[in-house]
Amino acid sequence: MLNGKYFFTSESVTEGHPDKMADQISDAILDAILKEDKDARVACETFLTTGMAVIGGEISTSCYVDIPKIVRETIRDIGYTSVDYGICYKTCAVITTIDSQSKDIAIGVDKTAKHAQGAGDQGMMFGYACNETEELMPMTISMAHKLSERLAKVRKEKILPYLRPDGKTQVTIEYFDKQPVRVEAIVISSQHHPEISSKQLKKDIIEHVIKQVIAPEMVDEKTKIFVNPTGRFVTGGPQADTGLTGRKIIVDTYGGKGSHGGGAFSGKDPSKVDRSASYMARYIAKNIVAAGLARECEVQLAYAIGIADPVSVMVRTFGTGILEDEKLNEIVKKLFPLTPEGIIKHLSLKRPIYKLTAVYGHFGRELEEFTWEKTDMVKKLKELSGK
Repeated sequence: MLNGKYFFTSESVTEGHPDKMADQISDAILDAILKEDKDARVACETFLTTGMAVIGGEISTSCYVDIPKIVRETIRDIGYTSVDYGICYKTCAVITTIDSQSKDIAIGVDKTAKHAQGAGDQGMMFGYACNETEELMPMTISMAHKLSERLAKVRKEKILPYLRPDGKTQVTIEYFDKQPVRVEAIVISSQHHPEISSKQLKKDIIEHVIKQVIAPEMVDEKTKIFVNPTGRFVTGGPQADTGLTGRKIIVDTYGGKGSHGGGAFSGKDPSKVDRSASYMARYIAKNIVAAGLARECEVQLAYAIGIADPVSVMVRTFGTGILEDEKLNEIVKKLFPLTPEGIIKHLSLKRPIYKLTAVYGHFGRELEEFTWEKTDMVKKLKELSGK
């Protein structure tokens, strides 16, 4: 366990970052399919580069969706509306290469009269929660996401009309005995029009982004602020860096706090436990912390392909629990549905909700669609724990 004084850093990216563009496109396609066919099997990957989007993967569905149209609409909504930005929704090439899901996988995944719905793959998934923020997330990633959201907001609302879609944020916090004390450093990089000066950009970002997000009591005279550290960020998006689905998995989760499983989320239907079991693990961890059973909690679930029940369940509270971890583990296995079918049903995951998750984090955003962020199991956890 970390004690004493230490620093921890997390980063976020805006919706115009090329990797996040790819995530949003993959999840927009998934949503369009689930809207028409809730039982579809979707594993959709997106690759972006200058003037081009390539969509590949395995999709088995009874419906038709216009993938090029979805791609263009997503790129437009993000803000890439001019060829000057390196990709434009009107003129970019859209290439699709789609196969159906392997029948070998379907044998184990599909529910039949003789076979429960199995996991869509093997692997381990993690969920995490802590009491650093109201949303029970690490403060570093929470602040970084809010800065990224604000950066997009001031661009879209033309508060800072010279900004362009690509951007990244980073927050370093000083901790003492695992409690956040102050902000040590803030880094913001934002794509911009070539004629804006670095001095003006920094002044505006501090005033309209940083001061609107970071509580003044967390900042002092030693806090370091870096805005576009190289001095210039004109070329951005897929022109400056290729985008790929699933390449921002730490941004998607807990900013480096806790552990991370082996798979990404975006573009995958909920039969893939990479996604659905990660949501359930967060749901469990958050409810444990919300119930006051621990100040910090990490849950690991692991599965074998085609098998319904998890091969392992682990609950860790890092010495902050009021019960032994072994006892919590037994309570979790009794209380929470952990088969793929049980998870999907309990969290209502066969809905077109996934594009919302594809930017600013899958966790810590208490939206109606994010059922895994509810704390509706607190009462039952307290009853079973006797606390």
